[in-house]
Amino acid sequence: MVVTDEERVARVALCRVVEPGDEHGGRWLRELGAVELLRRLTAEPYRDGALTGAGERRIRGYLARVARVRPYQDLEVVDSAGGRFVVPGDQEWPSQLDDLGDARPVGLWVRGRADLRRWALRSVAVVGARACTPYGAHMAAALGAGLAERGWVVVSGAAFGIDGAAHRGAMGAEGATVAVLACGVDVAYPRGHAGLIGRIAQQGLVVGELPPGDHPTPGRFLLRNRVIAALTRGTVVVEAAYRSGALATARDAQRLGRHTMGVPGPATSGLSAGVHELLRGGAVLVSDAAEIAELVGDIGDLAPARRGPVVPRDLLDPVTARVLEALPPPDRTAAVPDVAAAAGTCVDDVLGRLYELHSLGYVARKGDRWRLAPPSARHPNARRGGA
Repeated sequence: MVVTDEERVARVALCRVVEPGDEHGGRWLRELGAVELLRRLTAEPYRDGALTGAGERRIRGYLARVARVRPYQDLEVVDSAGGRFVVPGDQEWPSQLDDLGDARPVGLWVRGRADLRRWALRSVAVVGARACTPYGAHMAAALGAGLAERGWVVVSGAAFGIDGAAHRGAMGAEGATVAVLACGVDVAYPRGHAGLIGRIAQQGLVVGELPPGDHPTPGRFLLRNRVIAALTRGTVVVEAAYRSGALATARDAQRLGRHTMGVPGPATSGLSAGVHELLRGGAVLVSDAAEIAELVGDIGDLAPARRGPVVPRDLLDPVTARVLEALPPPDRTAAVPDVAAAAGTCVDDVLGRLYELHSLGYVARKGDRWRLAPPSARHPNARRGGA
């Protein structure tokens, strides 16, 4: 599909008319196309019944917003900021956004040199609380860096707290990161992250569905989250209270069939409560980037096996270990037949294994009886292994 200039300009105009996530506008776009939808909205006078399925009050809202349309000016503004406008049908359009159905964006404003579609194919969202703890910030930065080092693109919302830590972690590892804003891509929000957003635009991508100059509202933040969820292969939540936009992103990801993951925290922390509830609801527990990559990556992209340190006692074969467990503590002794009965093997077998354990420093002999060696008398390797 080749996108005509007329179609692109019409979609630019409709960005000021159709709010993010508006399924009425999305249905009209699908049924009529951007050019015809804009023509019906701008007709003088508006013809009753030109747009169906919406009440009169909603139609009046669309008609009032048509007066704000300024497509060529918006294109000039974003071009001067080093950006562009990407629409369905463009090679750069991430087709996974089509999973949103009629709630998909009219188009996306993009700042940065990278190709959004290509980056989105190997991306993971890392989101969480704005007022995070030092633990949360550390985990988000570590996940961002670890994912970047494995060639994954880290996507977040450029907010304070977890979002900012994830972006910084990815950039600190000289990796790729995408900030999805709930405002125009020429607006630095929050203001305290103006420098961070500027760095992301230079090193990664800044993306938004609102036209230049538009500012965020609480509702727009929630609707922005559906884009983060749809754009990525999976969403990781690091710290979130029960009422949290990060949890809304995770629920959007679940509805879209994306992987949903959570990083556990202290059970006593309110910022862990939302994540733990998400895990109880079927999200996958993850603790580092390797585990995330194993879940969202290709077959064979496995996290390393996790286990405690190997001690010498772990290297004993099962029967020898049973013989060792059958011996009494150092202050008592046992006869070989008793040890054999407790270990479930024969006397001759037990005797050979007792001499093996004696050479390793695990056991001591007293006449024809045996006992565990005192810790102070054991071979250094046996002391590390315990008895």
